Amino acid sequence: MTLTIYTKPGCFPCRKTIEKFQDAGLSPQIVDVSTTPAALEYITEELGYSQAPVVMYDKDGSEDHWSGLNPTKISHVIELHTS
Repeated sequence: MTLTIYTKPGCFPCRKTIEKFQDAGLSPQIVDVSTTPAALEYITEELGYSQAPVVMYDKDGSEDHWSGLNPTKISHVIELHTS
């Protein structure tokens, strides 16, 4: 499974999202969009998001992404990882 979280400094939803995944034993790749202009362009221009965090995961060719703190989707990804 590939798990990437696009974040920005001082973002409470970003920090909580990362914590939830780490507490479940996952180690997401964390990308700070304030220091990575290409990542900011990707999540805003290609994906159409304007809110952090942006979470992307891919497992066995099945990909999903969302924006914001979303406990339901976080739990779903954790379940996919543990199954």
